[in-house]
Amino acid sequence: MLECFVVLGGENIYAVVDIGGKQYKVAPKQTIEVERLGVPEGDAVEFDRVLFIGGDGDALVGDPTIRGAKVKATSLGEAKGDKTIVFKYKPKRRYRTKKGHRQIHTTLQINEIVRG
Repeated sequence: MLECFVVLGGENIYAVVDIGGKQYKVAPKQTIEVERLGVPEGDAVEFDRVLFIGGDGDALVGDPTIRGAKVKATSLGEAKGDKTIVFKYKPKRRYRTKKGHRQIHTTLQINEIVRG
């Protein structure tokens, strides 16, 4: 079986990618924040769970993913997100507890979308 890879460029191209169990709509030269991946800053990352590629009048839909399709990105490092306050309270029982949480995110720069 002969496979041909086509690199899609342009301003109107986008893809829907599954990263860490969440779906993100990405385009080339876009910066996104995802859940922590544990990738050092400056390293290249490839995501092969591409669910949809669209733009410029044509669309490619996966079942559930598109075979051979990839999204290539570069890691820009990790950072902590905004603080989330968790406050539990039960009236008339003298029960109160307050906790804070800051999720760590990885910032990615999308380089290109490759269609298989």
